Amino acid sequence: MGSLEKVLEKALAIEGATGVAVVDFQQRRVLGSLDRGSGLDMDKVAYGDSDVMRAKLYTLELLGYSPDSVEDILITLGTELHMIRPLMHLREGGLFVYLVLDRARTESLDSIRQQLRSLEPLLEL
Repeated sequence: MGSLEKVLEKALAIEGATGVAVVDFQQRRVLGSLDRGSGLDMDKVAYGDSDVMRAKLYTLELLGYSPDSVEDILITLGTELHMIRPLMHLREGGLFVYLVLDRARTESLDSIRQQLRSLEPLLEL
């Protein structure tokens, strides 16, 4: 099993996760995804949230913050949480993990962040 598939499977195993994708936000494309009921079109996710990521990095630059200061971007919806986590060691490549979580089954955000952080070294693209 390749590193991308392993990371996707482990991310989808996070309590409450219903979908996950690794996205190249410079190319606006999904490098890989897995779904367990999120029902999202991951191509639309890649396109739309690439703009979110770019906008946040641009705003940080305007404010004088380092681009690697972004740990994640959390979007809270009625029944879901959508987390965008830039991959620090692959930042030059413009990659992020997009995780969809069922709010009713989600554990603490700190735990989710820690689990995603632990997956990052496994990803070699």
